[in-house]
Amino acid sequence: MKILAIDTSTRFLSLGIYDDTKIYEYNLEVGSKLSSLLAVIIRKVLRALDLEAAELDYFACGLGPGSFTGLRVGLSMMKGLSWSLGKPLIGVPTLDILAMNSGLYSDKLIIPVVDAKRNLIYSCFYKNSGVKLRKVSPYMLVSQDELLQKIKSPCVMLGDALELYKNGIIKNLPGTILLDKDSWYPKAHNIIKLSLDRINKQKFEDILKVNPFYIYPKECQIK
Repeated sequence: MKILAIDTSTRFLSLGIYDDTKIYEYNLEVGSKLSSLLAVIIRKVLRALDLEAAELDYFACGLGPGSFTGLRVGLSMMKGLSWSLGKPLIGVPTLDILAMNSGLYSDKLIIPVVDAKRNLIYSCFYKNSGVKLRKVSPYMLVSQDELLQKIKSPCVMLGDALELYKNGIIKNLPGTILLDKDSWYPKAHNIIKLSLDRINKQKFEDILKVNPFYIYPKECQIK
């Protein structure tokens, strides 16, 4: 079984290949050049692994929330590959992917925090169920104050919003563990792990209906 997985929700492209039992991952800061680089990078990574796109069995993609443009570019690419090759597509919420960078702490809430601009934060709460992370809150778009009010005990936090809100978190939530920058961005190997569970359950996206998950509904509708 072979899977191609990407996340394009941030300024970093994370691309992963699952080839039976091995996972290969490539991460690159692409900034605003994603649209011109994505197809080239996919081609180069497949060539480096001596694979053809037609050999892939599944395509998996981070759905967001995150960069509006990055999500559209990434999902459009994966939908195109899935449609043209007749292979299933798996969409994974980006906060689920990011939360797995925590290393599955067993005794604290795990809270990814992503800079949503406009003084807002994308977030969600997770607990370690013993085998995998379990979502215990809705996906949220909140201010720093709103987020802090929802947290009742020290927790584990990770994500690029820490760069902006670190001081307020430390002041209001003493004892909270803030993970370092290596864990701040979604990684494709986590998409693959989540996708394997979806494949086992045969839960795939409708290619014609799946859309990026923005949480900013009014601002992202095409009129």
